[in-house]
Amino acid sequence: MKTEVGRKWLVRPRTSPHLFLPPRLHHLYSSSSAAAAWYKPPTHDHHCPVQDTDPIITILSQAIQNSHSKSLQTSLKQILPSVEPQHIIALITLNPDSLSPNYLFSFFTWLSSHSYSTFRHTLHSYCTMIHFLCTHQLLSEAKSLLQTVVSRKGKNSASAVFAVILETKGAQRSDLYIFTGLMNAYLELGFVSDAIQCFRLSKKHKFRVSFDACRKVLEHLMKLKSFKAVWGFYKEILECGYPASLYFFNNLMHRFCKEGEIMVARSIFCEIGKWGLRPSVVSFNTLINGYVKLGDSNEGFRLKASMEASGLQPDIYTYNVLINGMCREGRMGDANELFSEMLNKELVPNYVTFTTLINGHCKNGRMDLAMEIYQRMLGESLTPDLITYNTILSGLCRKGDMNKAQDLVFEMSTKGLKPDKITYTTLIDGFCKEGDLDKAFEYREIMLKESIVLDNVVYTTLIFGLCHEGKAFDAEKMLREMMSVGLKPDDATYTMVINEFCKIGDIKIASKLLKEMQKKGHIPSVVTYNVLMNGYCKQGQMKNADLLLNAMLNLGVNPDDITYNILLEGHCTYGNPKDVYKLRSAKGLILDYASYTSVISTLSKMTSSHMG
Repeated sequence: MKTEVGRKWLVRPRTSPHLFLPPRLHHLYSSSSAAAAWYKPPTHDHHCPVQDTDPIITILSQAIQNSHSKSLQTSLKQILPSVEPQHIIALITLNPDSLSPNYLFSFFTWLSSHSYSTFRHTLHSYCTMIHFLCTHQLLSEAKSLLQTVVSRKGKNSASAVFAVILETKGAQRSDLYIFTGLMNAYLELGFVSDAIQCFRLSKKHKFRVSFDACRKVLEHLMKLKSFKAVWGFYKEILECGYPASLYFFNNLMHRFCKEGEIMVARSIFCEIGKWGLRPSVVSFNTLINGYVKLGDSNEGFRLKASMEASGLQPDIYTYNVLINGMCREGRMGDANELFSEMLNKELVPNYVTFTTLINGHCKNGRMDLAMEIYQRMLGESLTPDLITYNTILSGLCRKGDMNKAQDLVFEMSTKGLKPDKITYTTLIDGFCKEGDLDKAFEYREIMLKESIVLDNVVYTTLIFGLCHEGKAFDAEKMLREMMSVGLKPDDATYTMVINEFCKIGDIKIASKLLKEMQKKGHIPSVVTYNVLMNGYCKQGQMKNADLLLNAMLNLGVNPDDITYNILLEGHCTYGNPKDVYKLRSAKGLILDYASYTSVISTLSKMTSSHMG
């Protein structure tokens, strides 16, 4: 590299370990706790008095001023090995020849990057230059240096960096820019706690930072979903004069409600008035929705009354939330009252209102009322969407009215709505429960033709239908197909098929399915074992039944009273007929392995005595 000291100085400094510290102090920053300490360097490293007549400063200043003079370039080259950070700090601070800020910055960046220069800037020289740049409004250059400082110092360095910035400030008017810039630099690297520390230190020393930097901290915390930290920091900045925002209060309440932190949301709601704001309808609705979702509809109604008392009128969202709460709790009378109240206030119901009421009536088995609401919806010139149709369809299928269900699907199609996976799955489930497997499989074929991927729910529903009709082998075939497409049957699905084989006396396949479950990583529940246990006992295979009991115990599956009474029933049936009555009297009392062993031991003795 040439020794010209013009634009070629605009080279970023090379990265070097411990760039900012004299060698004697490197060990102080080997741990994060040391890095967080307030750092004051020894005076002979950075604060030796440097006279403005010092020949090094004079030569440096003249070299920058007369960058094309060969004699000065030679002098500069000779003097570079003697240049120390305190000379650069003095040059920036004193600036004896009133050099252009741009020239000084160019020289600053060039100095440590020159090929024959061993000079390295320290944290103090960087901070001095940053102050200088901010004072002269060279903010992009200051930002660049701040990013360099923060990236090299790393996480948990805010206290140390802030201390040096404070120490090197002097009389320069740079505080608003430099402390705001420092917060932003930490944020850009994702060091949120350092950014917050910068804010707190600025507040402690009565320096201002921009509200925009505070807003960025809040946004960053929101992205991290650190909502408690958001609320804590928001209160801090409000106390410093940050303008309160009702939108932000509402947004934060919504986040806490979504997380189930209803008491925190309530405390935020109560703080709104403290900052000169009034809760809006949105504020009340947010909190009402939070309580209703947690099942506390009564508090939702109290908040509605409080809203009205404050002069605010509930809107369509308020009623929809409360109606939904009533429907979920099965309080359809209250839901209908709210609906009537809403109409009396001339609020126009929307899709959500009608669909919620329809769903509530369907789940309560009142398809007549559900269809009445549906007709009213049509009367309001609202075209039901797919969710509404699927809701009604579910109610019809639950009731077993499959003809109306199919008519509804046809009506959907005439209105341009294409049935989806939920539609077909609901129909398949309905037909399986009604025992019409042909129709169920017909809709399965339609799904395949329309390239709708069959999921666990569809396969499980079909397996249930086949088992319900006693088609054990077809159910097993469907189970195999389910696994062949990459789906994993759950314990309940396996148990259904095992039970069906036990019913027809094919214990061999039932036992094989249990082993397959275990091989695939399932730990069968006591219900599954009881099903197979019952199968063994019904076949009189008491030895296998006892072996199964031992296998259960070895695997840590605790038998229940049903398990032992199934076994007792088997021993009664296939033991000595004369002792059946006595043993049957113990049924319902066999609650554990010890009791069962005792009863079976008695049975064995009685049987031996009889045979003798």
